[in-house]
This record gives sequence, C-alpha cells and structure tokens, in this order.
Amino acid sequence: MASLRFILCCVLVNCACATIVSHDGRAITIDGHRRVLLSGSIHYPRSTPKMWPDHIKKGKEGGLDAIETYVFWNAHEPTRRQYDFSGKLDLIRFLKTIQDEGLYGVLRIRPYACAEGITGFPVWLHNMPRMVFRTTNKAFMDEIQNFTTMIVDMVMKEKLFASQGGPIILAQIENEYGNIMGPYGEAGESYIKLCANMAQALNVGVPWIICQQNYAPQPMLNTCNGFYCDNFTPNNLNTPKMWTENWTGWFKQWGGKNPHRTTEDVTFSVARFFQRGGTFNNYYMYHRGTNFDRSAGGPYITTSYDYDAPLDEYGNLNQPKYGHLKQLHDVLHSMEKTLTYGNISTIDFGNSASATIYTTQEGYSCFFGNGNENSDATISFRGESYVVPAWSVTILPDCKTEAYNTAKITTQTSMMVKKPNEAEDDPSTLKWSWRPENMDNFVLRGKGESTNTQLFDQKVVSNDQSDYLWYMTTVKFRKRDPFMGKNMSLRVNSTAHVLRVFVNGKHIGNQHAENEKFHYVFEKDAKFKSGRNVIFLLSITVGLQNYGAFFESVPVGITGPIFIIGRNGDEIIVKDLSSHKWSYKTGLNGFENKLFKTESPSKWSFESVPLNRTMTWYKTTFKAPLGNDPVVVDLLGLGKGTAWVNGNNIGCYWLAFNSSSDGCSAKCNYRGAYYAEKYQTNCGEPTQRWYHVPRSFLITEGVNTLVLFEEMGGNPSLVNFQTTRVGSVCANVYEKNVIELSCDRKTISAIKFASFGNSDGNCGSFVKGTCEGSKNAVDILTKECIGKEKCSIDVTAEKFGVPDCSGVARRLPIEAIC
Repeated sequence: MASLRFILCCVLVNCACATIVSHDGRAITIDGHRRVLLSGSIHYPRSTPKMWPDHIKKGKEGGLDAIETYVFWNAHEPTRRQYDFSGKLDLIRFLKTIQDEGLYGVLRIRPYACAEGITGFPVWLHNMPRMVFRTTNKAFMDEIQNFTTMIVDMVMKEKLFASQGGPIILAQIENEYGNIMGPYGEAGESYIKLCANMAQALNVGVPWIICQQNYAPQPMLNTCNGFYCDNFTPNNLNTPKMWTENWTGWFKQWGGKNPHRTTEDVTFSVARFFQRGGTFNNYYMYHRGTNFDRSAGGPYITTSYDYDAPLDEYGNLNQPKYGHLKQLHDVLHSMEKTLTYGNISTIDFGNSASATIYTTQEGYSCFFGNGNENSDATISFRGESYVVPAWSVTILPDCKTEAYNTAKITTQTSMMVKKPNEAEDDPSTLKWSWRPENMDNFVLRGKGESTNTQLFDQKVVSNDQSDYLWYMTTVKFRKRDPFMGKNMSLRVNSTAHVLRVFVNGKHIGNQHAENEKFHYVFEKDAKFKSGRNVIFLLSITVGLQNYGAFFESVPVGITGPIFIIGRNGDEIIVKDLSSHKWSYKTGLNGFENKLFKTESPSKWSFESVPLNRTMTWYKTTFKAPLGNDPVVVDLLGLGKGTAWVNGNNIGCYWLAFNSSSDGCSAKCNYRGAYYAEKYQTNCGEPTQRWYHVPRSFLITEGVNTLVLFEEMGGNPSLVNFQTTRVGSVCANVYEKNVIELSCDRKTISAIKFASFGNSDGNCGSFVKGTCEGSKNAVDILTKECIGKEKCSIDVTAEKFGVPDCSGVARRLPIEAIC
C-alpha cells in the first residue's frame, strides 16, 4: 500500500516527485521543514566536464548541501541568436552532475554576473542601436527576456527545478544592482520591478533571490554578498537571512600580488552569521577554477581565478580551509532544528563579547562570540568558564561542551609541490619551432577591413571577436612641408590596455595601463619621410570592464586624440590625426589561420629559434605527465601572450608584468576585519607563473602540442610541464583533539617532526620547546602512519607521555612527508 501511495504521488505531480521549496522569516523550507543550508560556488566553464564530478563530490564530502553557479550569457550566446552549450558550457550536464551527487542546486540566471568574467553580457548587446544596460530600455529588456526564458525552458524541459523533482531549489534574477543603482535614479527602481515581474512570470516553482538589493520587490528574496554578512537584515519579515556570496578570498589581477584570506577569518564570518540568525550561506568561490580562452574580465583579471577557495584551481583540497570548514558544517548541521526553530536570546558581556542562546523544548545550543581584535574573552555561563580567543566564535551544541572554535584549527595544512614531468627524459628541455606573425599583407599598405573618419571604441569595431584591433592611417608630407626637418613625435591618447605603435613598418614603442589608470598618453619620437607614411596602432584588450554603473560605456581602445608633433627649438607644430581616414582590422593573421591547431598546415622553422622577439609564434611537442595528478605548464621566461595545448586555449599569460616589491608579509594576523590587501604574497614576481592544463586536454599515449603566441618577446627555452600534488602535511593540534593526516591518495613516507609539549614555529620550521612528552612522538607517528594514505591520531597525554609545561596549553605539532 505504501508503494502504491508513492506511485500515486508521483503521477499527481507529472511523473516527478516534486520537492516543495518555500521560506519564512527564519529559513528556506524544503517539504515544510526549515533547513540550514550550506552552499558553494563552482562555475562550470572554469573547469572541464570530466572534472565536475570530483569537484562536486568533494563539495558534498566537505559538508555542502548545494552547489551554486552563474549562467554565463556571454559564453552561451557569443553571437546574437547563435548559442553554445557544448563541452565545458554544457549547463544541463553540470546540473545533472549535481543531481547525481544528491545535492541541491542554486541557479543564478541573473543576467548580470560580475564574476570577473566580462559581466555575463555579450558585447554584441552593447553594440545594438540605442542600447542602455540595466535599465527599462526596451531593447535591453527584450534581450534579457529572450535569454532568461530560454535558460528556464531548457532547465524545465529536463525537469531540473525542485518543483519538478529536480535539484534546483533557488533561482536568481539580477545581481548586485543595489550597489550601483543610485546613478540610474527612478529608471533603476523601475528596472528592478520589471526584472522581478519577469522572473515571477516564468513560474519555475522555487523562490527567486536578488542579492544586494535592499528594495527587492516581493516576493523576491533579498540577500547579502561580502566578506561579512552577520549584520545584514532582510527587507521583509518573511525573508530569511541569506548570504549568497561569502568571499573566501579575492581575485588576482595582472601586475598585482596574491591575496589570501585566512581560514580562521572565513570560519569566523560563517559562525558569526549563524550566531546572528543566518540560515543560508554560499561560499564564493568554493572551487577556484581557470579563465580559459578569453573568458577573463576585469580589466586585468588573471587566467587563474584563484579566490583562495577550499578547492584550489586544479581541484586539490586547500587545507586547512577545506577541513576546518567541513568541521564547522558538521556542527551547524547537528544544530539544524535548534537554529531554525529555537527562540533566540543574547547576553552582552561587553568588550565585543556575547553569547547567543537558541532554545527549543528539546534543548539548547549556544554561540560564544568575541569580536575583539586584541584580547581573548573569558565568558562565565551557567556556572562554567570559557575562554574565547580574540576574533573567534565558540560553538556549544548543548550549551555545555565546546564542539568548535573558529580560531582553533584541528585539521592539517597541506603543502603543495610541483614535480617535473617524469614522462620526458629531459623535462626541462623542449625542442621548439617558430614563425613570425605575418603583418606585411595589410600593415604596410595601411588598409584593413573597414574605414571611417573617426576613432572608434574597440568594442564597437571588434564586437569582441578578438583582443586585437589595428588602427591604421596614412599621412603624406611634401618636401617643403613645415613638419619636415623638425624633430617629430607621435602622441596617442589611449584607453587600450596594451598599445603597440608602428610607423612605416618600424616598431617605435609600446605601453600598457598600470595602477588601474586605463587612460594614458603614449608619446615617442618617430621618423616621418616626405611622401606617404603609414601609422598603425595595435590596441590589445586584457578583459573588459565588468563592474560599476554604466560600465558598458567605459571606453577601451584608441579613442584619441592622436597628434604628430614637430619641434624645432621653441617652435612647435601640431597635426591632429583624429579625423583622418582610419582603417580597422580585427585580429591577427596567426589567429585567423589557426596556427594554434595541431593540424595547422603552416610552415614552422626549427632553425635559429629567436629569443625575445615580438609578435612571434612558437611550437613544441611533449609527452603527457604520468599518473593522475593535475598538470601545469611553467611559462617562466615569457612576456605576454596566449597558450594552447592540443588546440585548447588554456588562457592568457603575462609574466613580464611583475607585482611591486613591497606589501607582502610572511605571516598574517587573522584578527580584525579582512580586506583584499590585508595579507598578500608573491611580491616582486609575475602575478601568475603556472597555467592549468586539464588532463582531458592531453593525449595520454602519443605526442601533445604546445603553441605560444608571444606579443612582447620572451624566452621559451625555460618552459616546462609539471604536476602538482601534496608534498607534505602539517598540523599543530591542542591536546584532547583528534588529527587526521592525509596525503590525498599518496602514502605517508616519513615523519619529519613531531613533539608533544610547547613546541614553536610553523609548518616547515617547527622547533622543540622547553617541555616534551616522555614518549617519542616521532616513533609513535611512524608506527601509526608510515605507508598509509591517511591516519588518525588522538592527541592525549596518555598516548605521548605527560610533559611538565607549567600550565601552558599542550600541543602536538607534526610535519609528515608524502
């Protein structure tokens, strides 16, 4: 009978067992039950389909309930009404992979995605007549209606919304518009209402969210994005407190340093959020990912979309962040009923210390929070005393026993290493061929694909079909022209991210934007002759503007004015070329002829391979690294350009643009509010040296091909392939805890350090203190861990011997080699 009722239920909901997703002021409800939901952002285009199952599985094992992703309009509709859902853009396959793992999905259709990836808006949209983004502009609304409806129809056809029995429990329209809404005035308010009405009319059967939108119309749920959202208050009493982007770190930009957000601070932000009534938290990002091809935005966002996330760019566990968050998730899930149904009371102890008590008929759960940046807090509660470290939260599921503290890390730290390509006899020496980028057929003539008597924004001309746009014109001087005989220079007012300038076939200089100043003046001496002179300017973009009010109107390219300046002593003559007849050509010949393809018929030379030559193509072959560890290519020695492996574009590189030499620190104090520049590494070095080569791009048996296009000039002889893996693991755990050591599918081969007492130092530099347990900790760990992929250790005085540490908290620091 029970089975019959189940079948009847499925029939009544169109042959799918629907999940009823709703909400009240406390939480998202699923089939009538309030839920604590922990979610993580994994963007499908930033990895490959073969990587998706592993990333999603690790999310589930890390304690996530849901996976969140944007839908990237610019990737799916690069040309109007021409769609691409193939390969790593297979949205439906990604959503089904989430479903296969038994997790929920959060689908952020928007259409705007900041995401440091060209905003999600395709450039052809910008070039439509009378187009204005993110307003009630009819052309804009028609286009977002078309794309949003198409995505919803695709998802509904596959029955992937929870209302159809699928995994998707939430959908999102728009994104962070409230941050920049002011300049749009009343049109902005009207636009948000139109977006809300459009979303609601699609009848997806799950709640819609709008993040960073205090004036979100009902029934939209407004949510919070940021490093901290504990003070966020929804705009409606029936809207739960939701955090759609908990920034686990920050993105990297060319010429910048590597930002890091500590594990202690991320977990503090989450615990604080749940202490103050939050019930939905999504990590942005949970997996870092790669900006393959030309998908990086910015400007100047690197190919590695790092974000210091719990899963690194290659899918490795970023320990201790992954493990410490997993432990927090387990504790929060154990308190789900109390957190979502309990009455909430708070005790303020002063000096930023407080206790929050959740009470139900079945029992109590407590958070002890200490927001003081400098001093620990001693909290007396129900006859017991608890020490809460500065800038931390202690969680007591039964209001008696401490189960978790955000500042006390009891998971390992994994130290990653890069190994040479063992498939090669000499992995550091690759045999190269080369050929120049052919510019003669159009540059010397100064003729392109179109002409006009004005300078255009690069977006308008190239329509985002390439990062490269040539601006060309000719100038004629008579022998007796006032300019002749004078010292002459060419001055270009530029908004090109990178500018290369040629006069009469000779390269006279180049310049790039720095310090986020994307408008600059290039001026160099140039030799002009009597008769016909050809000026050609190559404008190069490095990701388009992706944030701010009216960001689509931010110019890029060469919008002028442009002058030839003649000087003879105090005499100056200026010739304005801005209204000259300008010819335009999008792209480079090597790209058009697909020199990056393995089967390219073009001729390559193995003779006299040049070094530090601009506008040059290089090619080599290599064997795929052995094993299953992630593969990277070290591009040290190159300047700026693009790399392909077996025809797959692995992204832009720019090793010639180093970060500044100051502003880094060896150790970060997690205490106090985080900001992107708080803790940085990699000073004075290229922002990104290693580039991800997914295993699915490689030929396991046979020869693989690497092709480079080098713009600025570099030395390819230093390029080599490597694998990345865990090299050693460390821990520094207080007494009465359990530590698990794992080499991630490799065996533990040696114990480099272990001492139970008051040892000091950090991973890689531990030193013994003044007291130590009577039993040899190295011998104990050697016996229990060597030869195993993982081992668990109870940190107790009984196991390691009682050290005389005079009241100091006893710890067990460990360093193990994998």
